[in-house]
Amino acid sequence: MPEGPAISLNGIAKRFGDGPLVLENISLTTQPGEILGIIGPSGCGKSTLLRIIAGLLPMTSGTLDHGDHNVRPAFIFQDSTLLPWATVLENIALPLRLKGLAPQERLRVAGEWARQVGLQAAAHYHPRQLSGGMRMRVSIARALSLQPNLLLLDEPFGALDAITRNRLNEELLRLYAGARWTAFFVTHSVNEAVFLANRILILGTNPGTIRAMVENPLPYPREARTRESLAYQQCVADITSRLHQVLTHDPVE
Repeated sequence: MPEGPAISLNGIAKRFGDGPLVLENISLTTQPGEILGIIGPSGCGKSTLLRIIAGLLPMTSGTLDHGDHNVRPAFIFQDSTLLPWATVLENIALPLRLKGLAPQERLRVAGEWARQVGLQAAAHYHPRQLSGGMRMRVSIARALSLQPNLLLLDEPFGALDAITRNRLNEELLRLYAGARWTAFFVTHSVNEAVFLANRILILGTNPGTIRAMVENPLPYPREARTRESLAYQQCVADITSRLHQVLTHDPVE
């Protein structure tokens, strides 16, 4: 089973222009195929860190090492960013079109990914005809159509209702089981971070620094009933307590 790269961040710092530091001394290493959840208060630099890892923003100092892997990143934003005039298939096929795949091949691949995310019946719908959850499924399928080995997710389910969010968390883990990309998942939801991630990174603010790195004891595979387990509830309570300490500026052990 293919796995994503190990990613090493060493002393990453970021400031914009002459402004204050947004991130300071961010150092961590992921394991191949690991999902790292990133939580912290608003303004702690979660999205900035994700964009640095993706290569969308330069760092002010520090180093970023992808090892010897040929890194193929894909980014999933909170907004599904679909083309309103394009169908589901055409939206999924967009990166394949930009890559230069022939029309017949890219539509074949897009059709397969529409099936993977349960949208085969809506393949010819336009975004205005889709629910929020369906639009996000299109965004996920579009990102995965290029077979990335590094997935960067910036609160992709943050605007969805709890039931849809939980269902998409389960769908994401189903897709992860078949590909094992390395993933960085930014979220404000402790429950979501605990359900998805191998480890949870807690950032503080002013500037954004690592306040804690918590191992998740829950084994994979994880299913809807995982949320009913005592281990899940205890982990959520632990992360919530640690995050509360950050929000109240108390030291985190």
